[in-house]
Amino acid sequence: MASPRSVPLVKAHAFGNDFLLADAAAVADMADPADLARRVCERHRGIGGDGLMLITPTADGADTRLWNADGSRAEISGNGVRCAAAWVAHQRATAVGETLVIGTVAGPRRLTLLAHAEGRLTFRAEMGPPAALREETIAIDEVPVRCVVLRVGNPQCVVLGPVTPERLHAVAAKLAVHPFFPEGTNVELAAVEAPDRVRILIWERGVGPTEASGTGACASAVAAAFAGGAGRAVDVIAPGGTQHVEWTDETIWLTGWAEIVGTAEQWIRA
Repeated sequence: MASPRSVPLVKAHAFGNDFLLADAAAVADMADPADLARRVCERHRGIGGDGLMLITPTADGADTRLWNADGSRAEISGNGVRCAAAWVAHQRATAVGETLVIGTVAGPRRLTLLAHAEGRLTFRAEMGPPAALREETIAIDEVPVRCVVLRVGNPQCVVLGPVTPERLHAVAAKLAVHPFFPEGTNVELAAVEAPDRVRILIWERGVGPTEASGTGACASAVAAAFAGGAGRAVDVIAPGGTQHVEWTDETIWLTGWAEIVGTAEQWIRA
């Protein structure tokens, strides 16, 4: 039997949406990143996280690759790129006003550091424009559900209306694995409380309920403006806290903080 292998990790979170970050070079000889993600993200037998992000430093930031807690691949995470930027900023002593570029499968994202206080780094991130934005009606248990479907680098489905834990499990969980979405999808329940305020609950693809979601906040803001009567600049309130989203003609801007929790090593047995 092979000896256990120690894997160095950094844990970070944004509004409770937590990620384990690893230097890609340190695990390059490990054959199965999906298996590594499942092991380290497991809440009771691993360090615990919503996803594992492998990071390769670049001159202007970092390239990233992301696996969800269940080992499935993810194109991008809005909170994840902010966590990666926080790690890079700590390592490089990035100054307020400077911009980092975080590469993802969905393309590069530019993040400008707005503030660094009490360990929390606040970034304004250029998330790109929404794509394939439309309304669809999808049957859940033979009941039609009106949805706003779009991509914000990853697939999103937003259901406008009551935001309750019961609906999250009865509706959002089933939409996340519905045949309508062959890749699976992230799902948000979203309630427009005011023209500048939207409240959400999230069912993250490959994870389940999460405290927050950056791309989910972006998708919910766009859906609320597109079909719910909201304005194009809104605070999006999730269980973990509030992010600010602006939808312009060119792009979506996402503002929020991230912080490094600490470092750890997990022993991986073959």
